Amino acid sequence: MTENNKTQLRVGRLLKAHGLKGAIKLELFTDDPERRFVPGAVFTLQVPTSSPWHGKTLELTEMRWYNGHPVGFFKGVPDRSAAEGLVKAILWIDLDEAAEEPEDDAWYDHQLIGLRVVREGEQVGTVRLVEHMPAQDLLIVKTPAGEVMVPFVKAIVPSVDLETGIVTVTPPAGLFEDLPDEPEPAPAPPQAE
Repeated sequence: MTENNKTQLRVGRLLKAHGLKGAIKLELFTDDPERRFVPGAVFTLQVPTSSPWHGKTLELTEMRWYNGHPVGFFKGVPDRSAAEGLVKAILWIDLDEAAEEPEDDAWYDHQLIGLRVVREGEQVGTVRLVEHMPAQDLLIVKTPAGEVMVPFVKAIVPSVDLETGIVTVTPPAGLFEDLPDEPEPAPAPPQAE
């Protein structure tokens, strides 16, 4: 998401009210919650235009973990009723690229979307979307034949070159094309007695 020439990162979603004091269970879209979800962090809200929260920000006052699930407390959300009004809201933060420490083999979704996907020197499609799944991330690649879900793992996606705009893939047979049907094995000739 780009707003006022600032790049924003989607870092979470508000799932449901938790308890009576305005807490909200979170779904995290970041592998660095200790840095993104600190008291005083301010999130831009993605909510329907009909929501009273449309166009507003939300400030985190505290994050706790209950039974392995993150739960946030926010300024201006004093009770369960207010928390229920924020259910399904997406949380975005402004990206300060100068303050970000580069990591090897780590990219933001916005850096990957639109890159050319190349296999054995031939372009097979472009990255349309990055899906974050519990087991692994998936690159959704738009090809002439439709969309292909590519597991974003080193064995299948050995390199990403942002400068050239190329994602190199080494997919297993059948990921980008249909495999021919294997013919049924011929019956064994009858054995002479």
